[in-house]
Amino acid sequence: MIHRRTWGDRLFDAANYIGLTMLGIATLFPFLNMLAVSLNHPLDTLRGGIYLWPREFTWTNYYYTFGDERLYGATMRSVIRTVLATALGIAVTAMIAYALSRREFIFRKSFNFLFVLTLYLNAGLIPVYLLIKEIGLMNNFAVYILPGLVAVFNVMIMRSYFQQLPEGVVESAKIDGANDYQVLFRIIMPMSMPVVATIMLFIAVGNWNSWFDNYLYASRSDHLSLLQFELQKVLMQSIAEVISPHDHPDAARALNQSPESIRAAMTIVVTLPILLIYPFLQKYFVKGITIAAMKE
Repeated sequence: MIHRRTWGDRLFDAANYIGLTMLGIATLFPFLNMLAVSLNHPLDTLRGGIYLWPREFTWTNYYYTFGDERLYGATMRSVIRTVLATALGIAVTAMIAYALSRREFIFRKSFNFLFVLTLYLNAGLIPVYLLIKEIGLMNNFAVYILPGLVAVFNVMIMRSYFQQLPEGVVESAKIDGANDYQVLFRIIMPMSMPVVATIMLFIAVGNWNSWFDNYLYASRSDHLSLLQFELQKVLMQSIAEVISPHDHPDAARALNQSPESIRAAMTIVVTLPILLIYPFLQKYFVKGITIAAMKE
């Protein structure tokens, strides 16, 4: 039987299309506006009125942002940090989630409770700082990796996904002689690409955007400085140059800068890598979140 569409159905679809279109515009406009500001002349930006297209096109803001040679080393360190933290984070998260998803693990409920409890209770900034200092991670590259290696939220999502996989798959593999590591990394993980890609994106974005740990634990070590932290220094420098341009060596450059334009250029620089990666993970991201949420 063919369902005939009524006026109510058409009205509902039209409202959906209009609502989604407005949501898309509201989501896309801030990024396009930031891109236009970053490509507009700094002094012209101060006049306002920049929306979706630069009024006086220029690359000046990007030249200023990347004028500091330290940014290139900081970029490489940020990339290394993101890759290492993502790879290790996925592996450790998967192992914990797999253990918590197994019914034969007798302490499963107790560990689940303790993990969830950490979502609501936090020691605070000062105890964490003292702990990092006591275990010797200050001014050490490992401070970017180890403290944030496991996120309980990611563990819960991956555990929920593992629980909805067929139990017979694991039993068959163990009958064939596979141990738990082989079951996890050769069978469970390939079957769980949606949730793996989802967690991978969470970890990668979090590490790529992180700068506060650099400020707290390694701000005195230039060889450990990350891109986000160096860009913040560039922004602070541009503000100082605008406030007192004649106190800086390059007074002419200082008189032609706008902190708003520099901030826009920095936003585009740090956002673009994630925007380039996200389309390749989008289908896995949506499916992983949906299935894990349904299982919960």
